[in-house]
Amino acid sequence: MNFKSAYISERTDILSLIPPNVKRVLDVGCSTGVLGRQIKQSMGITVIGIEMDQDMAKVAEGVLDKVYCVDIEKGDAAGTLKEDGFDCIIFADVLEHTRDPWDILQRFLQLLNRDGCVIASIPNVRHLSTIKELLFKGKWPYRERGIHDKSHLRFFTLKNIIELFEGAGLEVITIRRKFRLFERRSRKWRDKLAEMLAPVLGRELFVFQYLIQARRKGL
Repeated sequence: MNFKSAYISERTDILSLIPPNVKRVLDVGCSTGVLGRQIKQSMGITVIGIEMDQDMAKVAEGVLDKVYCVDIEKGDAAGTLKEDGFDCIIFADVLEHTRDPWDILQRFLQLLNRDGCVIASIPNVRHLSTIKELLFKGKWPYRERGIHDKSHLRFFTLKNIIELFEGAGLEVITIRRKFRLFERRSRKWRDKLAEMLAPVLGRELFVFQYLIQARRKGL
């Protein structure tokens, strides 16, 4: 089967944010289970997946401990999982595809252990490419992937992301930035150049994506 490459890539960046004491992970939007396989191979722990695409879910079933094929936006998807609490819930490039990410994040917290964490990756709409397209070309840059993926329903800057998590009663513990000079996939030297230019010309303008780790406030 031909799946969109952006949805089935390895995510070492996400893996690096998972605390070493985690035993059970819920991967929301697990696609074909690529990230879950990385987690299991690296940490030897339980990974449960949720995926609405039936074909992807079927592939993921051969990799993860269990996969639920449900639409997280229909009904109480979190409440239908007959699972114990999770130490870590992952939303890797998922929340921006939903109509109400604020509600979804809040609902899934019922599955998170008290001292657990939420990890997410979210594109930065404040990237220079957005400003360039709007200011100089007068159009919204709909694309097949990346920040302006046509399937994105919500858009976030860093302030929006922090508000999203704080509104759910979470505190952002870690923020990592992935720099990119252009929105399209670029060479490593260009990404390094973007990281070097960022402190001079405006750091958030060169951030392609934010990686977030958050925990309940007061812990």
